[in-house]
Amino acid sequence: MPIIVRVCLLSAACLFTLSQTSCHRGPSAQVRQSMYRSQQLYNQNAELAMQRDQFQQSANALQHERDQLAMRAQTLESNLNIANKRLDNLNVERSEMQQRYVSLMKKAKGQPSPLDGEATRRFQELADKYPDFEFDPHTGVSKFHSDILFDSGSDVIKSSATEILTQFASIMNDGNAKRLNVLVVGHTDDKAISKASTQRLHRTNWHLSTNRANSVVLSLSKYGVKQDRMGAAGYSMFQPVVPNENNSARQKNRRVEIFVLAPDAVVAGWDPNPTLLN
Repeated sequence: MPIIVRVCLLSAACLFTLSQTSCHRGPSAQVRQSMYRSQQLYNQNAELAMQRDQFQQSANALQHERDQLAMRAQTLESNLNIANKRLDNLNVERSEMQQRYVSLMKKAKGQPSPLDGEATRRFQELADKYPDFEFDPHTGVSKFHSDILFDSGSDVIKSSATEILTQFASIMNDGNAKRLNVLVVGHTDDKAISKASTQRLHRTNWHLSTNRANSVVLSLSKYGVKQDRMGAAGYSMFQPVVPNENNSARQKNRRVEIFVLAPDAVVAGWDPNPTLLN
């Protein structure tokens, strides 16, 4: 073969070999780089998937909590509606009782005293002895200023009031008076109850006035007046004897009144057919 042909063949073989070597080295580097990038993307995808699952769990927990709160809110709203209905019923009942007592008290105030001369004399002596005790001989109405019976904001009878209540009960249990009935009525001034310690026991002036009347009834019972002869009521601040313009006036309005009633007087509440509210 001629020399020139061999050289050509050799050159072609060399070029082919170099071409194959260059093609083999080039794709290997790209594959490695692609595999590394793919691994990175896989790791990032796995991390995002984990974050997605965590967010989904948090979302599920929040949804559950929201559902629980919604159910609790519905329960609270239902309980509130029931409580409001009960409060409305109590307000209606209290209003009707108030009107009933107002009507009855007007009748009682217009009646002459059922006390005989001896009982009237003894009550008058009691009033002369205690400046904070008033007695009207024309109507038989007795008034205890609250300061003589109670400390401020309290419905606990003072120990110093034992003597006057004992003497009052003694008069009501003697002679003609022992057949008579009594109605004890509590009154307050116009100041709302503000002390937390007092509010825990008496939420409003309504509570304070009725609780004080009840305390006097129980004290008279302890000193011998039968409970079936007595009744109790409270007017809160709504029956002042003078306008609540100053402390002196308010002191007069804070009082407990005791109405002495004839046995047939209905004012004391012995109604054989009372109206009951459901």
